[in-house]
Amino acid sequence: MNEMNVMNETENMDERKVRISWQTLREKYIRFFTERGHHEIPSASLFPENDPSVLFTTAGMHPLVPYLLGEKHPRGTRLVDVQKCLRTDDIDQVGDDTHLTFFEMLGNWSLGDYFKDESISMSYDFLTNHLEIPVEKLAVTVFEGDDIVPADLESKAIWMRNGMKEEQIFPYGRKENWWGPAGRTGPCGPDTEIFYDMGKPKCGDECGPACHCGKYVEIWNNVFMAFSKNADGSYSTLSRKNVDTGMGMERILIAINGYRNVYESELFQPLVHALETLSGMRNEGEFELAFRIICEHVRASTFLLGDPKAVAPSNSEQGYILRRLIRRVIRMARKLGMRENILGHLAEVVIRQYGEVYPELVHNRDYILEQFAGEYGLFARTLDSGLKVAEKYFSGLDDTKTLSGDLAFRLYDTFGFPIEFTMELASEKGLRVNLQEFEEKYRQHQEMSRLGASEKFRGGLADDGEQTTRLHTATHLLNGALRRVLGEGVRQRGSNITAERLRFDFSFDRKLTIEEIREVERLVNQAIDEGIDVECLEMTVEAAKRGGAVGVFEDRYGETVKVYNIPGYSMEICGGPHAKNTSEIKSFKIGKEESSSAGVRRIKATIGTGP
Repeated sequence: MNEMNVMNETENMDERKVRISWQTLREKYIRFFTERGHHEIPSASLFPENDPSVLFTTAGMHPLVPYLLGEKHPRGTRLVDVQKCLRTDDIDQVGDDTHLTFFEMLGNWSLGDYFKDESISMSYDFLTNHLEIPVEKLAVTVFEGDDIVPADLESKAIWMRNGMKEEQIFPYGRKENWWGPAGRTGPCGPDTEIFYDMGKPKCGDECGPACHCGKYVEIWNNVFMAFSKNADGSYSTLSRKNVDTGMGMERILIAINGYRNVYESELFQPLVHALETLSGMRNEGEFELAFRIICEHVRASTFLLGDPKAVAPSNSEQGYILRRLIRRVIRMARKLGMRENILGHLAEVVIRQYGEVYPELVHNRDYILEQFAGEYGLFARTLDSGLKVAEKYFSGLDDTKTLSGDLAFRLYDTFGFPIEFTMELASEKGLRVNLQEFEEKYRQHQEMSRLGASEKFRGGLADDGEQTTRLHTATHLLNGALRRVLGEGVRQRGSNITAERLRFDFSFDRKLTIEEIREVERLVNQAIDEGIDVECLEMTVEAAKRGGAVGVFEDRYGETVKVYNIPGYSMEICGGPHAKNTSEIKSFKIGKEESSSAGVRRIKATIGTGP
């Protein structure tokens, strides 16, 4: 069936009866908190800026880390937004009722303003009065205390004062109800999590929100950053206490509309119906898992490709995860008997559905479809032959029922099978893969360790140490120098900073010459030698645009943003942190210039060290 038929059938399908739609939920949430003094901020990119500890924006608080750590936010001390997020630590659970890789998180923050009483009371008010969720369908957890930090009796008392019964409040330890710090030291504190009772019977006497039986689904989390962990393991009370909350869009829709799972919501029904039309099958029985994985992964991949800082499928970092998602969709489609490329058809459904809220999907439509088509072409040519070889490998295993790392690497190297892909094939047959051997083989071929990558996307926050702060400022100088040497058409496509080096991706269609590289270095070092003060300015997005600042401009104009200006060299919208003077960078050296993906070049560089 052609694309137009798919779109028409999706558009004309019977509307599900919903009490509160996802668009209405967004509007209700933003309006509720803006009426209570919060300023709306736009969703940040799915790719964190200058944070080497994670591959993706994993929570609404992620872009706000500098402000939670003490920096002044240009929009004030009360904030609210709906942030697009992506997590891959639960990727193997995608296909159950609630786990997703891509999701939207509704969040509100207090930066040294209100604390537990107002936060809990507003959450309770919004859920019970504005979303009309019956109080008896809610359960909450609080920190039970330990030898270091006492029990959070205050939160318990606030919940009861608002209307929760004591039997609806569950105390748990640090594993369930403590957040942070991000590193070994820093802000942290107890949280209180809000759950929806799905109405299932208890699995036992100890059944509660911490149980994974499916009776309770977490919908909201309020984190109270009240303490700072010190290097000796002790805790100090913070003078400025913050509140960070996050509520999952897809999960709260289950609660307010009575869905059994996220795929019954209007967020997924257009994709489900389009896939039923394309496949000629129903989303039920033995086909249900494949349907869910295809719809979820296509949605996630479309948002990754449509992001203003989009990456392309590749064999490293974010591109590796994107490739893994797309290739999993292709295999699931084959399991449904579909050999044609359905990726573009389904991506169009996502773009059509979310384009008004996230116009970057519409702006980047051609790139999204081009990358889906290219990846399908690369993988489809080798998938069938690779599956035959994998079947041969599996059938020849000895009593250990374990595929060697060497054979797993052959499937990766020859047929493009990500290691997780091979492990999934093996698991379906009750077999295992020797992951340790695969890792060693991978390292021997000088490829990025998959283990290292998996550590990255488990979570974490940016290292705002002095050296990484200098490197951050150096990326601004590099961006400005590239635009002067190569032209104003150069645009940043991504960056990554560790304590040792910076990596900067930018749009350009050819390899740089030796002369161009030397001129870029010269300009950056010239700025360093001049010892220029780095100015932090606050202005509206429109004013920043008129002033010549570069950056990803949001569609909601009128917002106040931070602009870091290095007169004569760089002017960028950015959240920081930065060096106070360019002389702190000491020196700048480009170590490598190479291709990152089609139309995107990559520079790796170092700066001076020492005091």
